[in-house]
Amino acid sequence: MAEENGADAQPQAQPQIKMQVLAQFIRDMSFENMVAQKGLNSAEVQPDIQVAVSLDARKRPQDFQFEVIQKFRITSKNKAGGDTLFLLEVDYGGIFHVEGVPDDQLHPFLLIECPRLLFPFVRRIISDVTRDGGFPPLNIDTVDYLSLYRQELARRAQAQAAVPTSQPN
Repeated sequence: MAEENGADAQPQAQPQIKMQVLAQFIRDMSFENMVAQKGLNSAEVQPDIQVAVSLDARKRPQDFQFEVIQKFRITSKNKAGGDTLFLLEVDYGGIFHVEGVPDDQLHPFLLIECPRLLFPFVRRIISDVTRDGGFPPLNIDTVDYLSLYRQELARRAQAQAAVPTSQPN
C-alpha cells in the first residue's frame, strides 16, 4: 500500500512530447551547371565544395503546428582558377505537429530536432540533383544542427553586444 501511495505522490509527471511530420516539401530549388554553359574540359576540374545551411521556423495558424525550412546553398568551384562548376540552392521544409514541449525549449526543438528528421530526405534530393545535373552524386555530410543552433545564438549575442546604447546626458 505504501508503495502505491509513493508512486501516486510524485510531484508532477513530465509532459509527454508528441511530434509528427505532417508534410515535407521543396519550397524552392535552383541548379546551375556552369560547366555545361562554359564548356570546361572535365580533366581540368578539381572541385572544392562549400555547403551553407540556414534554418527558419514559424508557427502555423493551426494549434501545435509549425513549419520548419532548411535552406542549403551548395557551391562547387574549381580549385584551379576558382571558376564555379555548379550552384545548387534548395529550400526544403516540413510541417510538424508538436505538443508537450515547454515554451522555453520549443525554439531549439524546432531548429534542432525537426531538421534532423528532414535531413535524410534533403540529402537524397541533393544527391539526385547533382547526379542528374551531370556531376557525381553529392552525398553531403550530416549537419550538426545543435552546433548550428549554438553558433546562431552566439552570433546574435555578439551582434546585440555590438549595438551601442545611448546614455542620457
